[in-house]
Amino acid sequence: MSDYVRVIDMPNLWSTIVQETQLEADNTPLLRTFLQRNILQHSSFENALCHILAEKIAEDKSTVAQWQEFLYSILRSQAEAPNDSVQSTITEAALADLLCQLRGNASIKDHYSPLLFFAGYQALQCYRFAHFCWHHQQRAMASFLQAKTVCLFAVDIHPAARIGSGIFMDHSVGVVIGETAVVEDQVTIFQGVTLGGTGKGSGDRHPKVRQGAFIGSGTAIYGNIEIGKNAKVAGGTVVVKDVAENSTVLGPVAQAKK
Repeated sequence: MSDYVRVIDMPNLWSTIVQETQLEADNTPLLRTFLQRNILQHSSFENALCHILAEKIAEDKSTVAQWQEFLYSILRSQAEAPNDSVQSTITEAALADLLCQLRGNASIKDHYSPLLFFAGYQALQCYRFAHFCWHHQQRAMASFLQAKTVCLFAVDIHPAARIGSGIFMDHSVGVVIGETAVVEDQVTIFQGVTLGGTGKGSGDRHPKVRQGAFIGSGTAIYGNIEIGKNAKVAGGTVVVKDVAENSTVLGPVAQAKK
């Protein structure tokens, strides 16, 4: 990736996306309508995000505008109540997630691909809206959004799970995150990861993944255990005990790397 991508600041991100998308629309006529509908016709990142997700969520085209307005109303309500107790705002988290992708994913050659095309990024933003609904007396809506996310992206995140910002969820297919799981900021999660319980029927029963941790593909982490700050769990590992911060574990049953 270029240094320009790595150092781009938040205020310039949307204008950069628009410029690049316009260039792509000019160069690729077959995509012009798609790009116009999802990026170029919108005045802000928030509007575009809501439209992109609305097109995915809507049961038919006639309800896309209603879904877009519903999602945008949530963003408006957060903007009007900055002290809301439900984590950071969806807009802040979605932008942080996007920047994380741009800085950490060497395969990206532009600034718009995660927003338009990446299932992991879109699934994470669907979860964020579902999480808001879960905590604002709209649990049926939260469950609907969870179910749609499973159908659309093969990602199953319970709306009650607590997930921070700047999350790098790459490839994403097969990710499962349980109800009482916590994922802090700047965590990397690859495909096929399970943050699951151990069969306990109620209470705090899912993993707590602390800031900066890395969870490799095919990893299964079970129970109310801690994956410490900046810890690394290698792909294919089964974890049933706490992992110390700044450590690396690997193997069919987690063992510390020597």
